[in-house]
Amino acid sequence: MSRKKTPRLQFTDAEQDGSRLKEHDRAKEREADRAAMRKDAPPKGRKKLKRRMIDQKSAAGRKKKGKSAAGQKTAKTEGQLQFEENRAKPPSKLSHAVKTAPVLAVSGRLHHEISEAEEDNIGLESAHRLEQTAETGVHLAERSRRAHKLREYRAAEWAEIDALYQQALQDHPELGSNPLSRWQQRQAIKKQYAAAKRSGQAAEGAARATSTMAERVSDTLKGAADTGKRAGEFVMRHKKGFLIVIGLFLILVMFLNMMSSCSVLAQAILSGGTGGTFPCEDADMLGAEADYAALEAALQNEVDNYPSYHPGYDEYRYDLDSIGHDPYVLISLLTAYHQGTWTRSEVQGTLQMLFDRQYTLTQTVDVEVRYYETDDGDVPYNYYICNVKLENFDLSHLPVYLLSEDQLSAYSVYMSNQGNRPDLFPTDQFPNASQRQDYLDYDVPPEALEDEVFAAMLTEAEKYLGMPYVWGGSNPSTSFDCSGFVSWVINHSGWNVGRLGAKSLCNICTPVSPANARPGDLVFFINTYDAPDPNAPTHCGIYVGNNMMIHCGNPISYANLNSNYWQNHFYCYGRLP
Repeated sequence: MSRKKTPRLQFTDAEQDGSRLKEHDRAKEREADRAAMRKDAPPKGRKKLKRRMIDQKSAAGRKKKGKSAAGQKTAKTEGQLQFEENRAKPPSKLSHAVKTAPVLAVSGRLHHEISEAEEDNIGLESAHRLEQTAETGVHLAERSRRAHKLREYRAAEWAEIDALYQQALQDHPELGSNPLSRWQQRQAIKKQYAAAKRSGQAAEGAARATSTMAERVSDTLKGAADTGKRAGEFVMRHKKGFLIVIGLFLILVMFLNMMSSCSVLAQAILSGGTGGTFPCEDADMLGAEADYAALEAALQNEVDNYPSYHPGYDEYRYDLDSIGHDPYVLISLLTAYHQGTWTRSEVQGTLQMLFDRQYTLTQTVDVEVRYYETDDGDVPYNYYICNVKLENFDLSHLPVYLLSEDQLSAYSVYMSNQGNRPDLFPTDQFPNASQRQDYLDYDVPPEALEDEVFAAMLTEAEKYLGMPYVWGGSNPSTSFDCSGFVSWVINHSGWNVGRLGAKSLCNICTPVSPANARPGDLVFFINTYDAPDPNAPTHCGIYVGNNMMIHCGNPISYANLNSNYWQNHFYCYGRLP
C-alpha cells in the first residue's frame, strides 16, 4: 500500500474572511505551486529518446486482406518523443549519512596517520594541507547542491509557517504585543509545524490538523504569557526581598574585589620585605662564580702565552683590555635571567654564553716585505706580524641586551643591595666585588676648583666613588648607570634637568671643541654598545681637565681619556646651559 504525501495546509473561508490571512494564504499557495512545478519538471540531465510505436488497428486490417508477407511491414509505425526513464531517487539524508559513515571513518583514520608522519616532513605536510583543503571544498559543494535542491520546499514550508503565525495573531492579537513575544510565537509555531509534518496527517484530516496546530500554538503562547505575568506579580509582591538579595550580591562582589586587592597588596608587602635577596644556595652561587673565574683564567693564560698557542709569526703585537668581572653582577644577572632559583649545573650554558659576549679575542696578520743583506745584495722576504686584540665588553653592560624589562628591574634590585648578601664575596677573596672601594683616584688641580659650580659638581660626584654600575640606576639607594650618575650630580649642583639619558643630556648641551673643553663640561661617547641609533651617544661622563673624567664605569671612578678605548669611542664635549 502506497503512503500518501502530506497535503497542503488549508484554511476555511470563514478563517480568511475580513483579515489579512487571505494574503498570506495566497503567498503560501504560490510557493507550494512552484515547488510542485519544479518537482514535476523533467530533470535537466535527461536525454530525449524516440520510440517506434505500432498502429495495431492498421496491422489488423492488412491481415484480413491477406497482404502481409514475410520481410514486409505488417503494421504502421509512428515516432513518439519520450524521455528516458527517471534516474534513481536520491537517497535520504539518513541513508546518505549511513553510506558515507565508513568512508568518513577511513578518511579520518588516514588523515590521522598522515598527521603523525608530517611533523618530520615539510613536503608531506604541505601536500596534506592541500588535500584537506580540496576535500573541504568538495564537501561544501555537495552540501550547497543539496541545499539548492531543497530550496523550493523550504520556501513553501516557510510560507505555511507564516500563514499559521498570522492565524494565531488573528485569534489572539494580545500575543503580538512586543518583538520578544512575536519571536517566541514563531519558534513555537515552527516546533508544532515540524511535529505535524513528522506525524504525516492524511489529506482528509488536513483542516483538523491545521486547527489543532493553531490551538496548540495558542495554548503554548498563552501559557508562556501567563507564566511571565505570574513571575512579574511575584516579584512585585516581594520586591523588598529581591532588593535585599540584590544588595547582598553587590556587597559580596565588592568584598571579593577587596580581598583580591588585599592579596595583591600583601604579596607586594611580602615581596618588598624579601625582595632583592638571592634565592639560590651559597654553594651554587660560589660554584658559578668559580666556574666563570676559571674561564677568565684560561683566557688570561692564552693571552700570556699566545706565541706558544699560535706559533709561526715573526712578531706579536697586543692591544688588550683587562680581564675581570664583578661577582655580584654575575650572580644578579644569572638570577634575573633565570627568573629565580637555579643550580650550578643548570647555568653552565649561560656562563659560557655570558663569557662569549663579554670577551672577544681576535688576531689579524700583517705582512711586511723586508730585506736582509747578503754578499750579492739585499734579498727581500716576508715578515709576519700577528696583531692580538682582546676586548672586554663589561659584564655589567650585558643586561640591557639579554633581559626583558621585568628582568632588568629585578637585576637592578639585586644589584642595589647586593642580593642582601654583602658577605657573600668578601673583598679579600674577590677584589672585583661591588662593595670594594678600589677605584682609580685622581687629584684635580686646585686651580680648577676655583670655579664654584665645578667644585660643587665634583664634591657631589666624589661621594659615590667605588659604587657599582647598575643598569637603569639613578640614585644612591640603587647605585647608578652612566647617565643616571651624571643626571644626579648636575641636579644636585644647581641644575634641574630631571633623569635624562646620554642622548638627551647631549641635546641640552652646547658642543665645544676638545681644545676649548673645560672642567665641568660633559664628555660623550658613541657605540659603547649596540644602541638602536648608532649615531647617538651611548655613554657620558664629567670632564675634570687634563684629559681626565669622572664617570660611572664599574665602579664609579676616574678614567683617562687618552686610552685607546675612549679615543675610539669619543663623540664630543658639551657645555651645560
